[in-house]
Amino acid sequence: MPKRKGDDKVNNTAAETGDEDNGGARSFWSGTIAFGLVSLPVSLFTANRPRRVSLRMLDEDGTPLSRRFFCSKDEEPLSGDELIRGFEIEKGEYIEVTDEELESLAPEKSREIDLRRFVPLDDIDPMYFERAYFLIPEEGASKAYRLLAQSMEAMGRVGIATFVMRGKEYLIAILAEKGVLRAETLRFHDELRTPADVGLPELVKAPAEQVKAMRSAIDALAEDELDRDELADEQSRELLALIERKLEADEDVLHAPEIPEAEGGAEVIDLMEVLKRSLEAKASPEAEPARPGKTAGKGKKRVEEKKPAPGTETADVDEETSKSELYEMAKELDIHGRSNMSKQELLQAIQRSR
Repeated sequence: MPKRKGDDKVNNTAAETGDEDNGGARSFWSGTIAFGLVSLPVSLFTANRPRRVSLRMLDEDGTPLSRRFFCSKDEEPLSGDELIRGFEIEKGEYIEVTDEELESLAPEKSREIDLRRFVPLDDIDPMYFERAYFLIPEEGASKAYRLLAQSMEAMGRVGIATFVMRGKEYLIAILAEKGVLRAETLRFHDELRTPADVGLPELVKAPAEQVKAMRSAIDALAEDELDRDELADEQSRELLALIERKLEADEDVLHAPEIPEAEGGAEVIDLMEVLKRSLEAKASPEAEPARPGKTAGKGKKRVEEKKPAPGTETADVDEETSKSELYEMAKELDIHGRSNMSKQELLQAIQRSR
């Protein structure tokens, strides 16, 4: 990673991968593998670390750019409270789906990995594998963990299970290798394309002499094992080297000007992340009145604002109050849409709720 003179190199991927500052990893889910009379407490760790070089979008002065939801009809930015979700059934025609309806469909929260059956590893097409995780035993469960891993590996079996994480149910395969259990999230069957879907022509039998020539060409490049150096990301390495050279030469180094926090609009974020926060916060169904010139989502009703929660009536709130403090106050007041609000929007919403 490029560095300034005298500075240590910094690993910018720690937050993405679950790595701590000291190089260790931390789990992001813990629960229990359960089947029959077996109950094995484990923690889930990501088995891969994204190392791709990430580039930010800037203006010519070096100011980082942000994306916002924008109404193409009224040509105005939208806040989080003005956004609804819809499923397109025809061009220009949608079925609205509310947060409450999505919440009713969300799986029941659970800390259990429900191991339903064991199948031969060869029966799972590698195309179904999506992302790898390590399953690590909790304190006091190492013996049972090793026993399960060794038994599965000796029998050549893979466990098929489900578990709930962040409001979504995942289908996973639990594999055992060298005494270690690994979980691979699986794609659903209807997510995979068939050769016919992509237009693969009908297979024909090749002449014997062509088969022999092809095998000879393969044998010429055959190795007994995979060289891990073949899996290096050369393009990212070259890009980092380019950035390092520019930094050392003080070439094309941009310094972003300090800018005040935006007062309006909402940054574009993952809608599933918005839903997750909404479910966790248990937001009330009240809705803010629509901005002049805009209409509220169909079926949304206004309700009387709640009285301030105990302990918040006399709290001082002004421009000096931090955003985290404002968010906690908004949480106490049960202000709808607080997760998507800027500091200024939180301040205004709290003042309106008093």
